[in-house]
Amino acid sequence: QVQLVDSGGGLVQAGGSLRLSCAASGSTFSINAIGWYRQAPGKQRELVAAIGSGGSTNYADSVKGRFTISRDNAKNTVYLQMNSLKPEETAVYYCNADTYTVVAGQYDYWGKGTQVTVSS
Repeated sequence: QVQLVDSGGGLVQAGGSLRLSCAASGSTFSINAIGWYRQAPGKQRELVAAIGSGGSTNYADSVKGRFTISRDNAKNTVYLQMNSLKPEETAVYYCNADTYTVVAGQYDYWGKGTQVTVSS
């Protein structure tokens, strides 16, 4: 199993920055990729950014150039640096681990989420 602790959310003014952290523990060897998703009230959860075990990254078009996902392998932690935040990006941000093992196959783990509120 994999445990994820996501943190770093808060209240920020439009144009401001926040850095989210996702600390993974447990069977971290099984992680293929870690991603950040967000869900605003009344909307579906959407992928914001992800980083693969080989270091490849992908971003939602709406955050390209403003958000950066990175990782510290020694700390088993993935970060999401968010700059130039917009009010419409107010949401709960969730960390996700895409894992695979021969025994269990593919499985997704989720953090509990961290609230990001961007005021106008």
